[in-house]
Amino acid sequence: MNHVHSELPVAPGTTRMPEHRLVISERGSFAFATCSCGWYSPARRSRDLARREGADHLAGNGAEPD
Repeated sequence: MNHVHSELPVAPGTTRMPEHRLVISERGSFAFATCSCGWYSPARRSRDLARREGADHLAGNGAEPD
């Protein structure tokens, strides 16, 4: 399981946005990426493609992979 998160500074009096924690899951012969922010990838037969899509999601949100 791959967990990824971002550490962003929080200004006093503001609400912290959810951290991006990415998980690659498998269901039968399909793999998919899900993020703690609610984003998810389509089910893919390629685990590598699911991982790349998850990494692209993190990159687009300023999060760094572990």
